[in-house]
Amino acid sequence: MANREDKLHIAMFPWLAFGHMIPYLELAKLIAQKGHCISFISTPRNIDRLPRLPPNLSPFINFIKLPLPHQKNLPPNAEATTDLPLDKVPFLKKAYDSLLESITHFLQSSNPDWLLYDFAAYWLPDIARNLGIPNANFSIFIAAALSFVGPTSVPDYRKEPEEFAVPPKWVPFPTTVAFRLFEVLKLAGELNGEDDDNDNVSAVERIKETLGGCDVIAVRGCMEFEPEWIHLLEDINRKPVLQVGMLPTRPTINDDDIDNDDYHKWKPMKEWLDLQKAGSVVYVAFGSEAEHSQAELNEIALGLELSELPFFWVLRSTRTYGSTRLPDGFEERTRGHGFVCKSWAPQVNILGHDSVGGFLTHAGWSSVVESLQFGRPLVLLTYSNDQGINAKVLEEKMIGHIIERDERDGSFTREAVAESLKLVVVKEEGKIYRDKAKEMKPLFSDMDLQEKYVDNFLDYLITHRQRPKVEDEKVI
Repeated sequence: MANREDKLHIAMFPWLAFGHMIPYLELAKLIAQKGHCISFISTPRNIDRLPRLPPNLSPFINFIKLPLPHQKNLPPNAEATTDLPLDKVPFLKKAYDSLLESITHFLQSSNPDWLLYDFAAYWLPDIARNLGIPNANFSIFIAAALSFVGPTSVPDYRKEPEEFAVPPKWVPFPTTVAFRLFEVLKLAGELNGEDDDNDNVSAVERIKETLGGCDVIAVRGCMEFEPEWIHLLEDINRKPVLQVGMLPTRPTINDDDIDNDDYHKWKPMKEWLDLQKAGSVVYVAFGSEAEHSQAELNEIALGLELSELPFFWVLRSTRTYGSTRLPDGFEERTRGHGFVCKSWAPQVNILGHDSVGGFLTHAGWSSVVESLQFGRPLVLLTYSNDQGINAKVLEEKMIGHIIERDERDGSFTREAVAESLKLVVVKEEGKIYRDKAKEMKPLFSDMDLQEKYVDNFLDYLITHRQRPKVEDEKVI
């Protein structure tokens, strides 16, 4: 616990996506355990959908509900990206930007010691500076992804899609980390700073503004995993880069938690997993926001079948394509060695089960962390955002294998899926992926190391809790 005089009040403002809100909440809980107070700011419906806090932390985390301003093109009750098809997300960004006035009033009245904000709030650094509040851009993206954006002080030389498909010029060390061409084409204006909607601000421009305007950069990561990228991020932005650790999540259900409703949903899943051989099962899940078409789903399904490996597949409807249909006869043919779950499933519990030998994933970083804390190797099938960079980092470290795809349209075959799964889970030549993933387990699951990173982060915040008033600052 912190000394009374060293206790902080930290405000947090994540982007309206659960892949962002959950890591923010995990960090909030770790900070609250040290006796500091958190104001966690989001919209009412999002806060109501967050996991419940442990009773001992409730006094330290205060949820601040700011109603989302109305946008005419935003469906009712849509407050997070998971509530929307992809083409509606720009309207959510506009609504998020409209929170400027209400969050300014909150910061004025509460006067926190520090403000942590996400990439999307590009307008918030100036507000914090005017209010004299020290602030950090806390990114759920890894340092490699932020470094790929480039220096914020100079215009980006990259204009053509092909220029984003190679390592940028400011990377001084050998690397293969870059987007693949189909990923660049899919991201389109978000990378070159020109949003299709001229009234909106692209993701890259938001990232550049928040990186350029913050006092310090905080990243979900640690020096032991990507030291070269952390040093590069510090060099190109000319400001401190603080690591908060990997923020691993713990299993949500205990075997003796029989009064928990989720336990009864988990029980048949666990019973099926218990029947499988250790290290034999492919766990398949693409997060809550990955968008695969019917054709892509068919190739995934038939690739699983062709691999002849037992699999546990969490299959969700997509926001854009809606319900997708499994190939005719697939469930009948795979019954016994395949488990298809079309509702909620406890991902951390599944990945922690001894029968799981590999994870077919979209390379979202939360899923990567959850997998590697149990030493599970990865088969990577990316869809959007930072996933392409994550996948190349994992491939370069031989922790994950990227499924072969057409470089221009991103299409892939069932044969490529099957071969990748067999390589990573069972083949002798894929043993390096299994071994490297096991090597990562201590790094991603060590709670003592996680505590050290949070302690170091808080020491910095305590030491730098005061900043000069705007009128006292020198113009550089």
